[in-house]
Amino acid sequence: MDRRSWLMLGGLAAIWGASYLQIKIGLRDLSPVVVAWGRVALAALVLVAVAVALGEARGIGRRWPEVIAIGAVQVAGPFTLISLGETAIPSSLAGILVASSTLLTAVLAFFFDPDERSEGLRLFGVLLGLAGVGALLGIDLGGSGSELLGGLAIVLAGLGYAIGGLWIKARMRDVPPTWLAGCVMCGAALVLLPAAVVARPTDAPSADSLIAVGTLGVIGTGVAFALFYSLFARVGPAKTMIVSYLAPAFAVLYGVTLLDEPIGPGAIAGLAMILAGSWFAAGGRLRALRRASPQPP
Repeated sequence: MDRRSWLMLGGLAAIWGASYLQIKIGLRDLSPVVVAWGRVALAALVLVAVAVALGEARGIGRRWPEVIAIGAVQVAGPFTLISLGETAIPSSLAGILVASSTLLTAVLAFFFDPDERSEGLRLFGVLLGLAGVGALLGIDLGGSGSELLGGLAIVLAGLGYAIGGLWIKARMRDVPPTWLAGCVMCGAALVLLPAAVVARPTDAPSADSLIAVGTLGVIGTGVAFALFYSLFARVGPAKTMIVSYLAPAFAVLYGVTLLDEPIGPGAIAGLAMILAGSWFAAGGRLRALRRASPQPP
């Protein structure tokens, strides 16, 4: 890759890694479902506008019910679960645990996608990564029931990402990706709207929380996805998916330096094992990710 592509890749990893920091700040005054709804609603506006500007607004047709269902499974559910999880665990650990979505994709593929079934070194990678998840949950979060539940919520969010990715790969490959992402965000915003109205704040939230959610939606989700697909076109999907291995490290960096979050041995061991396992699970060269649909952090 050329220098500009590396800068774009690093910028994307930095943006996505900051998502967990922004969620944590937004949760100071807003409920998890309101944070999730604000994020997807703003991202939908950005992505739909970009897709229309690029002339890519096509391909959905009568498939809106299915798009809304994908939005519920891959976006609305995971984004809400991540916000719920971060009420109990540090943002840095959330960023690490979300990386388990790659491993869960490999597990699901064994049953639903023969092209992606893991064996040999790839199977070793899945087992290594899952062991890393277990180490993180057992060592860093095992001492508190609420923290353990928060960590499990993040892992469940990763499962939603994995299901949605395989679903899109099987059913939506003919839809332009930016337009599909925008429509999925619209569907997720629609699904979350009733709960967001019920959970709306009774007092005016602080400027910090509003800015965090606004930045999370516009830049951390909307602009990030547009940049993601720009990199896809520029350097190809395999190199672009390197961001999956960089974003968790940024999440840890932000959490430790800006929020003074502790980083324990379980987190360090878990991060190393999850990322190494994800690499092996993808064939050591991101082969699985190259064919899979992009997944939001």
